[in-house]
Amino acid sequence: MSATVTLIGLLDDGWAGLSETARHSLNKADLVIGAGRTLELVRVHLAPAAETRDLDGGLSQSLLWIRAALATERAVVVLATGDPLCHGIARYLIGQLGADAVTVLPAPSTLQLAFARFKKPWQDVVIASCHGPDAGEWTVGATPDHGLYPVIRAIARHPRIAVFTGPRNNPARLARALLTAGYHTEVTLSIACRLLLADEAIFPDLSLAEVAAREFPEPNVLLVERGPTLELPRFGLEDHEYQQRAPDKGLITKQEARALTLAKLRLQPDAIVWDIGAGSGSVGIECARLTPQGHVWAIEKNEADAANAQANALRFRLSNYTLCIGKAPALLAAWPDPDAVFIGGSGGELAGLIDLIVSRLKPNGRLVMNFVTLENLATATTVLQAAGVGWDLSLIHISEPTRPY
Repeated sequence: MSATVTLIGLLDDGWAGLSETARHSLNKADLVIGAGRTLELVRVHLAPAAETRDLDGGLSQSLLWIRAALATERAVVVLATGDPLCHGIARYLIGQLGADAVTVLPAPSTLQLAFARFKKPWQDVVIASCHGPDAGEWTVGATPDHGLYPVIRAIARHPRIAVFTGPRNNPARLARALLTAGYHTEVTLSIACRLLLADEAIFPDLSLAEVAAREFPEPNVLLVERGPTLELPRFGLEDHEYQQRAPDKGLITKQEARALTLAKLRLQPDAIVWDIGAGSGSVGIECARLTPQGHVWAIEKNEADAANAQANALRFRLSNYTLCIGKAPALLAAWPDPDAVFIGGSGGELAGLIDLIVSRLKPNGRLVMNFVTLENLATATTVLQAAGVGWDLSLIHISEPTRPY
């Protein structure tokens, strides 16, 4: 294939903002593909015989048009917004057609312009996008298939995030999502609307409550800045830092046992973790804090304990933690296969749970179980031996002083 595609980045100043090379490519194009709005910015400058196609028809359809045109040596231009290599169409086209078949002529990124308007540096900014299908409102315990999940997780991990928004997943929705996730006055949002147009509008350093209550002109991009807070350690939280059932405070894996449990799980940052019999949530919550690119799926049959676990997850602002109320193995079929599993309580279903987990664990996965009774230990070792699974045993004895020293 000797013909190539020219991918041109375009901003809302249209033709005036294009380089001479980009203008020449458009003047000579036989086929121009772009979203309706971008096509209208250049249509009057195209050759009379040039064919135009609306990119809103979908990427796969656009690829068919491109390949058909290249096969007959027709000159193809694809229009994109800003820098097509920054959350744009370039990755898809280069992946499908090959790097040699695509020439990229970028415009300044929309984010570059936004930060110039904010008068803020952006060398330390992480970029995320929710420009896509309607994600719906964020809920506590939302799973990774939610459209806002990548953005919420990025905000949890980084203090400064630039976000490409969309008509449905707009700044107000994102602000409501952050409020739901437990963020408050420590987060500010700056929003740049309709850049380079006559009605351009800039809204710097707004609170979440301010943004959640209003709509902003489209299109827009935003900056999320999270101020310093008192950070708790990722590992080794004290028992009193968890909300527990009162006055009976026994339904928590104690700090010393929790430390050994987490060590035995050998978690990778992107691990999928199951927490069965979550209780107050202490193990699953520390797992979530240790797996910033992963996700924890927890289940607890007691509603009061589940409420405590959910409150703890919200307190620690864990957007990678999903808690289900029920008795395992119910609901586990819908969970993704785990890299690591912790059983803190089995509700009399231990043997069946072990068989299920052994069948679902990913290669090199880990199953860690904590027992108080010898009967459960005997059941576990018998089932593991029957399944041909290797195991080891740690016995913990913890002594505490009767009074502080």
